[in-house]
Amino acid sequence: MADVPAVLEARRREHDERERRGVGVGVRALGPKNLLAYLALGAVAVYCLTPIYWLALSATKNNTDLFSSFGLWFAHFNLWQNLRDTLTHSDGVYIRWIGNTALYAGVGAFAGTLISVMAGYALAKYRFVGRGLIFTLVLGAVLVPQTTLALPTYLLMSKVSLTNTYWAVLLPSLLNPVGVYLARVYATAGVPDDLIDAARVDGAGEFRIFTRVALPLLRPGMVTIFLFQFVAIWNNFFLPLVVLSDPNLFPINLGLATWNFDPASHELLYNLIVTGAFLSVLPLIAMFLVLQRYWRAGLAFGSVTG
Repeated sequence: MADVPAVLEARRREHDERERRGVGVGVRALGPKNLLAYLALGAVAVYCLTPIYWLALSATKNNTDLFSSFGLWFAHFNLWQNLRDTLTHSDGVYIRWIGNTALYAGVGAFAGTLISVMAGYALAKYRFVGRGLIFTLVLGAVLVPQTTLALPTYLLMSKVSLTNTYWAVLLPSLLNPVGVYLARVYATAGVPDDLIDAARVDGAGEFRIFTRVALPLLRPGMVTIFLFQFVAIWNNFFLPLVVLSDPNLFPINLGLATWNFDPASHELLYNLIVTGAFLSVLPLIAMFLVLQRYWRAGLAFGSVTG
């Protein structure tokens, strides 16, 4: 059983080497037939990257230049002053907001991914009464907008005295119907039944099979689920707005909103809000770059097995 991860790692390295050399990966030359497709993809890329470009550029401007200069070009370079003011404003509360957001997103995404994978694996590989009904309910939950659950969540948290605590944001983040659905798709096609049966014949228990056989095979799917969950929690605004009232517990996006809505000083804080938003995007970009190999593999795997 201990050789399974080594075999998977050897296959992954072989695939990476074939992809690097362009062997058997379906690389197409740029020609007239697919030129239109490339142009369309380029236009979509420009459309998606322009807001990030504007945000990075605006973080280098002061309040005056934000409104007097062209939005997609440089003005007076004020980035270092903006960074210093953002990190020190209100006794450095922005740094606390970063920590809160990292806690909510990191713990919530990790625990939520583990729960989703366990649930998806059970739905895919075990036969039990009510399995179809449970999966139907999961699919139905995918269609429910998360904002509609904010008020019921607040009422539940208030009943157990958890409002205005870290748990009020963390606990609702642990259950992710989309993650359960994706985990079931990955487990159905990515974990062969014959491999599970062979492990049982060798005397392995169900927990050992899950941790030593299934989890290594599901690693690309787990990274994909983790990234989706991490980004969703990182960008979550409405739930913290409803269940939190202490500024020391706010995530970044809710905290920056309080700066924007301050009637006494919001006109002086536009550059700090933009700079804070720019800083909040950097961890997401870094995470996607670091995990892109597994993320792309997970997306490709799901696309051919779903």
